[in-house]
Amino acid sequence: MRVLGIETSCDETGIAVFDSNQGLLAHALHSQIALHAEYGGVVPELASRDHVRKCLPLISQVLSEAGIDKSAITGVAYTAGPGLIGALLVGASIGRSLAWAWGVPAVPIHHMEGHLLAPMLEPDKPAFPFVALLVSGGHSMLVDVQGVGQYQVLGDSIDDAAGEAFDKTAKLLGLGYPGGPAVAKLAAQGNPERFHFPRPMTNRPGLDFSFSGLKTFAMNTLHNHENDNQTRADIACAFEDAVVETLAIKCKRALQQTGQRRLVVAGGVGANEKLRQRLKQLAKHLQAEVFYPRLEFCTDNGAMIAMAGCLRLQAGQHQPTSIDAFARWSLEELSPL
Repeated sequence: MRVLGIETSCDETGIAVFDSNQGLLAHALHSQIALHAEYGGVVPELASRDHVRKCLPLISQVLSEAGIDKSAITGVAYTAGPGLIGALLVGASIGRSLAWAWGVPAVPIHHMEGHLLAPMLEPDKPAFPFVALLVSGGHSMLVDVQGVGQYQVLGDSIDDAAGEAFDKTAKLLGLGYPGGPAVAKLAAQGNPERFHFPRPMTNRPGLDFSFSGLKTFAMNTLHNHENDNQTRADIACAFEDAVVETLAIKCKRALQQTGQRRLVVAGGVGANEKLRQRLKQLAKHLQAEVFYPRLEFCTDNGAMIAMAGCLRLQAGQHQPTSIDAFARWSLEELSPL
């Protein structure tokens, strides 16, 4: 089976072709960072319009790079949620319409399932079962994964996700968008001993996340000290340390609670080098393994959607001619394969 994947859940247009025998044939990604940078975050209407402009040219580009014609496509997968509803509807409308025109089945894909399965694109694939840490701009969650579609959410964001907190703290410190890489770069110049930020919700049982208060703590720290370059660097360092340590503490709890010895980390924040180092230490201590997608597949991309779509289409799942998208959509609602 040869599947075209379309990802338009937020601020990146991702297109890919995945072959069930040959693997990933080609992929392309258009980022809207420059478009949204002056606003310090994603503007939904601008995001939707840009997806409209970029989707079809990227599909043509990817088919050309894969060396195939549209007639070689045997299925279409598109992100149906969760995400920005306008952006989702662009990809869903294009994906479902192309599938109808080409006479092939289409399947809607859960954005977080795509991230969760992204490490399967790598030569060193994690075996089921495992615990997945999904950390991005809109989500911070821990999931017990028994197989494709067999998901139990162990913990979720109750307010700001880690990536969102990075973006807001970056804006507070006068840095660019997206905030994660900008804060990490500034944090490298900071003194880790000067400030100590709280590790939110680690002093109580459970695996939920809350990073809104950490952003507020950073704001109050900045207001109570001289606003110079070193102070901003020290705040960035303390903030990043707090996020990383909080995520590590919750991952340890999840692995111990489930008895799993494999941890999958996906989503944009999963590219953070300090987080990777800390989780490597944790895995060694627990005699566990950690798996990541390659850096280009940590952020939103079409490859993960095409691969997840291939798995579901091979299992006989497909979408009728209706076009559906969901701003909110629980992983636990997905059907198992």
